[in-house]
Amino acid sequence: MSGPVLCVTLAGRSAAIDAAAVHSVVELGALTPVPRAPAHILGLAALRSRTLTVIDSRAALGLAAAPGPLPAGQQAVITDIDGHAYALLVDDVAGVSDLAGEPEPIIGRAGPGWERVARGAGDTAFGPALLIDLPALVAGLPAMAA
Repeated sequence: MSGPVLCVTLAGRSAAIDAAAVHSVVELGALTPVPRAPAHILGLAALRSRTLTVIDSRAALGLAAAPGPLPAGQQAVITDIDGHAYALLVDDVAGVSDLAGEPEPIIGRAGPGWERVARGAGDTAFGPALLIDLPALVAGLPAMAA
């Protein structure tokens, strides 16, 4: 990954997403549930006449989902993967930064769930961050994909 990244807090950790893959960052409104969807799919949302599949990033990592309904003003990163639009829930958005140098391999263990979606680590203007593989995050846990 080279070029600018969007720096976010995801499940309490600093993460970086390739800025070229980000369409926008929005506050989500009402969700429509999707019966029988995997646990990491919270539902569908509408944005500018587009339907977005809303991904609970915590659940996609295999971590405990945030309790209760979606809070008002919940931030989401909007991206397209294979022609489908997704809204990825994030805790916070720090801003856009360039990586200082090339991404580094993760030394040690990134932690449960993170090892599947982290492509490396890098330093940003907002501090060190895990570099996120968006398709892997959207896919959720392998057991959830059924």
